[in-house]
Amino acid sequence: MKKGLTCLAAMALCLALAAPAQTAETIKIGVQGAHSGDLASYGVPSLNAVKLVIEQVNAKGGVLGRKVELVAQDDQCKPEMATNAATKLISDQSDVVVGPICTGPTTASLPIFQQANIIVVSPTATAPALTTAGKHPLFFRTVAHDNAQAQLTSDFLLKKLGVKKVAFLHDNGEYGKGFADNNRVFLEKEGVETVLYEAVSADAVDFSAVVRKIRRLKPDAVVFGGYQPLASKLVQQMRRDRVQTPFIGPDGVKDETFLKMTGKASEGVYASYPKDTSALPLYKEAREAHIKAFGSEPGFGYYNAWAAAQCLLAAIEKSGGTDTAKLKTALRETSVDTPLGKINFNELGDASGMALSIYQVQNGKFVELDHNLTLK
Repeated sequence: MKKGLTCLAAMALCLALAAPAQTAETIKIGVQGAHSGDLASYGVPSLNAVKLVIEQVNAKGGVLGRKVELVAQDDQCKPEMATNAATKLISDQSDVVVGPICTGPTTASLPIFQQANIIVVSPTATAPALTTAGKHPLFFRTVAHDNAQAQLTSDFLLKKLGVKKVAFLHDNGEYGKGFADNNRVFLEKEGVETVLYEAVSADAVDFSAVVRKIRRLKPDAVVFGGYQPLASKLVQQMRRDRVQTPFIGPDGVKDETFLKMTGKASEGVYASYPKDTSALPLYKEAREAHIKAFGSEPGFGYYNAWAAAQCLLAAIEKSGGTDTAKLKTALRETSVDTPLGKINFNELGDASGMALSIYQVQNGKFVELDHNLTLK
C-alpha cells in the first residue's frame, strides 16, 4: 500500500487482512467498470484489454522483474455502487487503477482513490470537471473530454449540416447532460436556435411524446447526450414514426450494440469517436489479441483501456516502482506508443496527441468522415 493513507483507506486495508495473502512482489492493477448490467458492453471490453496487456507483459517477465496481477471490481456504471467498488480495490491493495468507465462512478470514486493516494487512469470518463486544475491531481484519462467532443460535433453541425435550429435530448446524467450542454453553448454562440432541450428517462419505454415535439418543431438536427441503450430506443422510435431528423451523439453512441439494437434505423446516425488508427501496428496487435482470446471484435473503449494499461506500466517501469509521486511525474513525462497513437498527458491529466473524428452509420457500419480534431 502507499504512504499517507487516510482513515478510510486504512479501514479498507484492515478488511484486506482477512483475505488470502498475496505475494509482495506482485504489481496489482485494479480495473473498475460495468462488468455486468445494462452497460456491460462499455465495461467488459476495457476489462478484456487490461487482461490481455497483463498477459503479454507477464509472458515477457513482468515489470521490474515483478509479475502483474489484475484485480477487478464491477460498479455497473452506477455511482451508488462505485464507492464500494473503489473501496474494495483499495482493500485488495491495488497499486494503480484503470477505470472507472462511466463519468458518474468516476466522480463518486475519485475522492476515495485520492485519499488512498492511488493513481487512476480512466479509458472513457469524459466530464471536463474531472481534470479541472487541482481538483483530482491523481486522475488521468486516455479519452477526449466532453468539451473536445462538443467542439468537434458542433463544428460539424455548423459547417457540414448547416444547422439553424437544434433539439437537445439527454439522459440527465453527468456524461449525457454535459455533452448536450457543451454543444448548446458552442452552437448558441454561433446563433443557432435551441427549439427543444429536454431530459429523457433511460428507463422509459415510450418516447412518442418527445418524438412528436421533434416532428412539430422541425429542428435541423437532434443532439443527444447519453449512452447507447437510450440512444437506440430514441432512434428506433424516431424512425418508426418517420422522423428522419439527423441524430448525433458522443462516443457512447458509437458502439456495436447500438447497431445491433437499432438495425436499419441506425442508418445516417452520427457520433464522435477517436480517429481511426487501425493501420497502426499496435492497433492490429491489440485487435488480433482480442479476436484470438475471445473470438470477437473488440468493443467500446477497448483500445483506450489498452492504452491506459500501457501508460501505467510504462510509468511504473520508468519510475522504478509504484510510488505515487514518481508515477505521477513519469506519466506526464513519458510518451507511449499505443493503439491510439503516441500518448502523453498534459498537466491536467488529459491525453495529448489523440485525434477525434465524426463517424456516420452507412450500410450498417460506422464509417469515419473527413472531419476531425486533434487534442492538445
